[in-house]
Amino acid sequence: MFDVLIIGGGAAGFYAAIHIAEAKPNIKIAILERGKDVLSKVKISGGGRCNVTHAEFDPGALVKNYPRGEKELLGPFHTYCSGDTVSFFEERGVPLKMEADGRMFPASNSSQTIIDCFLKETDRLGIQVLKHSSVIAINPPKEEAVWTVTSIKKTYSCKKLLVATGSNPKIWKMLENLGHSVTPPVPSLFTFNCKDERIKGIPGVSTKARVEVLAKKTYTSKITIKLGSKTAEKVLLSEEGPVLITHWGLSGPAILKLSAWGAQILNDCNYKFWIRINWLPDYHPESIIDFLMEIKDVEAKRTVLRTKAVDLPRRLWTNLVRAANIPEDMKWADATRPLLQNLANQLTSCEFQIEGKSTFKDEFVTAGGVRLKEINFKTYESKVQPNLFFAGEVIDVDGITGGFNFQNAWTGGYIAAQGIIKSLN
Repeated sequence: MFDVLIIGGGAAGFYAAIHIAEAKPNIKIAILERGKDVLSKVKISGGGRCNVTHAEFDPGALVKNYPRGEKELLGPFHTYCSGDTVSFFEERGVPLKMEADGRMFPASNSSQTIIDCFLKETDRLGIQVLKHSSVIAINPPKEEAVWTVTSIKKTYSCKKLLVATGSNPKIWKMLENLGHSVTPPVPSLFTFNCKDERIKGIPGVSTKARVEVLAKKTYTSKITIKLGSKTAEKVLLSEEGPVLITHWGLSGPAILKLSAWGAQILNDCNYKFWIRINWLPDYHPESIIDFLMEIKDVEAKRTVLRTKAVDLPRRLWTNLVRAANIPEDMKWADATRPLLQNLANQLTSCEFQIEGKSTFKDEFVTAGGVRLKEINFKTYESKVQPNLFFAGEVIDVDGITGGFNFQNAWTGGYIAAQGIIKSLN
């Protein structure tokens, strides 16, 4: 018989367990983990460095990074925010450092530092960590007023149950059997697959750009937009930031943000859609053609291909010049206005067909989960089943890349812990 049982040996589960145990040192707590290792997502996050949180300390600004959960997280972030996370780790001998883009990592640059911190704390506090314990049944309290949780090994009972399993379809099904409703999960944070000569052979090239997802005929009937000559170009989503060209297509912060904000839309079109990229977001087609005509006068005797007239990686410039049908030996003086207009279009209005997605660095994130209206965000307790709590990605909250999904886990874990502590009094 446990006082608290936590299903899920990930970030949110461990964080909650530690806070509960510190406040209630004499109660019995166990974490059930289905795999052979705990904290596996922490391990791979940030390329093995663990992007712990983001240096955004204003709750009102922080919530703007959550495509799903923005409204619901405002109150919780006022209770427990990024600064509290930084303090938690620093108090346990794990200082964090901030990078130029706001992401925060352990100063050690190793996710193992975070894992070791959690394992040390659970050991110090007497929290049982039960691995290879995949849950196969959850039964609500009856006469005994305790939950029963059956794993592949044995059946446990507890007074308070916290579900922190992340994206787990089997657990979601069990929660539906308990009366909860679940928003069907779809992938979030993914890269775009694209085969196009303009980005072929130049993986690793990165530059700031504006990317727009267009409503075109490739969309399914779920997206009801008239496809006339003008409305077919309607922009569904737009993001500006670094774009990375990869062996399989496009990645980088701008692409990942689009994948998060457009998770449902892009799923509905089966990940086959069109995007338009402005490789020079400070320019538009009309202004860039005027600029290119000026370059034509200044660099008249030099070839267009070898004269990189704008701030772009050279390999990308070369590919775009070729895509504009400008011969490699053509000098600026010989470049006609129609040819320079072609180049202007390639630079500022470059369309690509996307044919599928790829997982971003093994960091699989989903949009979907337990519906937010069924959760009391002051305690993270279920409104459907008393003494059932949630934390982390099991609920319908997800953030963009940059440490925001972990911050959701820390905040949810902390507030669920406080709710459980109060209910045990």
